[in-house]
Amino acid sequence: MTDTYEIVVEPIQTSKLASTDFDNLTFGKSFTDHMLECTWKDGKWQRPVIKPYGPIMMEPSAKVFHYGQAIFEGMKAFKDATGEVFLFRPEDNCKRFNESAKRLAMPEVPREIFVEGLKQLVNLDKDWVRYGEGLSLYLRPFMIASENGVAAAPSTEYKFMIVMSPAFAYYKGDVRVIIASDFSRAADGGVGYAKAAGNYAASFYPNNLALKEGYQQIIWTDAATHNYIEEAGTMNIFVRIGDKLLTAPSNDRILNGVTRRSVMQLAKDKGITIEERRISVQEIIDAANNDELMEIFGSGTAAVIVPIKGFKHKEFVHELPVLENSYASQIKEHLKDIQYNRVEDPHGWRVQI
Repeated sequence: MTDTYEIVVEPIQTSKLASTDFDNLTFGKSFTDHMLECTWKDGKWQRPVIKPYGPIMMEPSAKVFHYGQAIFEGMKAFKDATGEVFLFRPEDNCKRFNESAKRLAMPEVPREIFVEGLKQLVNLDKDWVRYGEGLSLYLRPFMIASENGVAAAPSTEYKFMIVMSPAFAYYKGDVRVIIASDFSRAADGGVGYAKAAGNYAASFYPNNLALKEGYQQIIWTDAATHNYIEEAGTMNIFVRIGDKLLTAPSNDRILNGVTRRSVMQLAKDKGITIEERRISVQEIIDAANNDELMEIFGSGTAAVIVPIKGFKHKEFVHELPVLENSYASQIKEHLKDIQYNRVEDPHGWRVQI
């Protein structure tokens, strides 16, 4: 580890803020003025630097291109009506980031670099955080293997970086899904619980097949039997049968989402019965046939909460009922109220910049 975590700041000369069209943003395409970069080499972290956003120089032999040592986190910053800016549960993201790092044989990032660096970076570009319903600043900490060489072994050098993108809603329009019966997102003993870049690359082909059928996402099932649901695309999954809310348990195949844990806590706060257990595809189909299947929704940082309007499993197709006061809408509004500093935060999730 470095002797000091003092962050060097190299400010931009001219901001891109005035030339950014905030009314026509595409998610993840526009980025703020600055980024954070910190290098790990010689067995320790070097001094982190906040500098103007721009390209990085890497050789084609960098190990990230050949062996996929790449992890990331998804986070958001929010602005309240008074102009104050808040992070949401950054310590949880830092902890999960380092769990991912450990699984991929990468060095853990000290909290003083991850969390404190994030605070300084957001504070520097806080004018990019806009106030308004659905508006936020999406934060992307990531780490890649940067050592040159194609020998199949963990890298001896890494780059930890944070970039930030102003954002609107991630999903727009109705979302319908296919429940997977052939493909799987992750297997026992694998890296499903880590935010490894390769997890997402492997999902693109099956999702493209779903899109061709007119479905926007896939509900992944277990690799061993395809009998139990696990995640919804890039989100954790919730199913409401009757008045009971169900979610798949955390394990080494399923990402333990920060938003997922927040949804579970808010459901409990509202007196909603919630069970964390295995959910079979047949249980969902039976509930649909008995008119007991009330809701299915996904949760994640980028998407927040996304109601699923309908699903297909093999030849079975079902549309979900339209509810006046769904669990998804109740929990989403409460979660947003906390994030935008509109209500009290009894769990200490908000962190002011």
